[in-house]
Amino acid sequence: MRRTLWTGAEITVTLGVVLLLLVVHQLWWTNREARAGAERKVRALEREWAATPPDGQGDEGQDRASDPAADDSPAGSGAGGDGSRSTRRTAPATAPPKPRWDQAYAVLTIPRLGLTVPVAEGVGKQNVLNKGYVGHYPATAQPGRAGNFALAGHRNTHGEPFRYINRLRKGDEVQVRTRGAEYTYVVDKTLAQTSARDGGVIAGVPRSAVVRGAWYSEPGYYITLTTCTPEYTSKYRLAVWGKLRSMRPR
Repeated sequence: MRRTLWTGAEITVTLGVVLLLLVVHQLWWTNREARAGAERKVRALEREWAATPPDGQGDEGQDRASDPAADDSPAGSGAGGDGSRSTRRTAPATAPPKPRWDQAYAVLTIPRLGLTVPVAEGVGKQNVLNKGYVGHYPATAQPGRAGNFALAGHRNTHGEPFRYINRLRKGDEVQVRTRGAEYTYVVDKTLAQTSARDGGVIAGVPRSAVVRGAWYSEPGYYITLTTCTPEYTSKYRLAVWGKLRSMRPR
C-alpha cells in the first residue's frame, strides 16, 4: 500500500510539473518568441522600404495620383465626418496587386498601447497570428482604400498584440505604414462583445448582426481591429472601429 501511494504521488507531481511547463510555454515562451520575431519583421520591412523606396509604381502598385485615398481622403478634403467621401473620383486604371498569402506587407502602430507590429495577409494561426503578427482579413479593403480594412490579432499568447485594444478610446490614433504611404485612422467606436460568427463587424460598411445599434450607415474608409474576449477564451469577439483621417506619402 505504501509503495502504491508513493508511486501515485510521484505520478501526480510529474503531471503537475508537466502541466506547469505547458502553462509557462503558452503564457511566457510563446509571447517572448513571437514578439521577438515580430520586431525582427518590422525592422526587416523598414530596411526593405528604405532600400527600395516607391518609384511611383511601388507599394500596393500605384503612386499618389492613382491612389483613391491620396486626394479624396480626409487629408485631401474629400472625406466627411463619418468616414465617407464627399467627392467622387474615377477608380484607378490598374488595380493594385494583392499581397501574397501570409506575407507581411505593412506595419501597424497604436501609440496609446505602445504597439508596433507587422500586418500580414490572411488570418491563419500557424503562419500569421501565432508568429505575433496581425492578420488582414483577405476579403476586406486594403489600407487607405474605400471600405473596411479589417484586422485580427491574438489577445493572449503568441505575442498577444491585441491584448489591450479594449483600452482604446474615441479619438485614439491607429497608424498603418506601407512601402508607399502612412495612413492614420482615428478610433470611433468599440464593440465590447459579440458573437464569434458576427461577420458584419468586418463588412465594408461595419454593422453588427448581433448587437443592436452597433453599426454604420454610409460607405467610408474604415479600420476594424478584432480579437477574442473575455481574455484566455475564444468564446466571443471584441471589435474596435475607426475612420481614416489622413494619408501621407512616404
